[in-house]
Amino acid sequence: MAISRGNEGTISGGFNQIRVILEMIKFEHSIFALPFAMISLVLAGKNMPHDIPPGRVIFWVIVAMVAARSAAMAFNRIVDASYDAGNPRTSNRAIPAGLLSVGQVAIFTIVSSLLFILAAWRINMLCFILSPLALVALLGYSYTKRFTSLSHFALGFAIGLAPLGAWIAVMGTISIPSLLLGATVMLWIGGFDIIYALQDVDFDTKCGLHSLPCKLGKGVALNLSRLMHAVMLLLLVWIGYLCGLHFVYYLGVLTVGGLIYYEHSLVSPADISKLNLAFFTLNGWISVSLFAFVILDRLFKH
Repeated sequence: MAISRGNEGTISGGFNQIRVILEMIKFEHSIFALPFAMISLVLAGKNMPHDIPPGRVIFWVIVAMVAARSAAMAFNRIVDASYDAGNPRTSNRAIPAGLLSVGQVAIFTIVSSLLFILAAWRINMLCFILSPLALVALLGYSYTKRFTSLSHFALGFAIGLAPLGAWIAVMGTISIPSLLLGATVMLWIGGFDIIYALQDVDFDTKCGLHSLPCKLGKGVALNLSRLMHAVMLLLLVWIGYLCGLHFVYYLGVLTVGGLIYYEHSLVSPADISKLNLAFFTLNGWISVSLFAFVILDRLFKH
């Protein structure tokens, strides 16, 4: 059956809106935290048959993870729309550029939030009970830059809930390894969010927004970021010890350490020209590499 030009335009417009939404929420950046949730699934499931959780749990954890992150990113774009419009770096984002309306993004946020709660309900009752609290942390982060320079930790805490939630999905309880995984992600995300904030110091200061680079200066903030990432590596070693992992895993920790060292070598208070490489490319490699080494370590066990 022939498709009319009007229908073609509608379909094309629909696909274009989907593309804009995916760009708005930086869907591809799900690769940052999703591997850590998968690491949590693997470590929590190590005493199960074949060392893996049920496929149903894995599926709903992935759905919950992507839905929660999508809701948080979309809500952030709504809350920060006026600031984005005034910042030359962000003025081309979907809402200030007029590509999407606040209403459209609000609907997407609500649908994503409901999908997250549905996924939590499908996993187990504890995940379902805790899901509204997780949403409060994820959505509430967007307001923190207005009143505290510790907003980087708020972001890290919110994303650090991913491996904690994945552990609860498998075990139905909270344990020390799961808390350490959450703290690892908090320090990792918070540390590189400090690096990311370097590019907005002038704008944030002018608009009364808070960040550690604004409060402490770029040099001190970078040193704090390095310290956070050093502690992150120590926590990874502790996790390996508690979970009885082998030398393959520790090779992964060394690899992560090397990538983090390289990440910090790319930026300085006087030169942030390579910030996008440090923030996007290397952080993707950090999470994916560690997940790969955890899988290899579990295979080595056999």
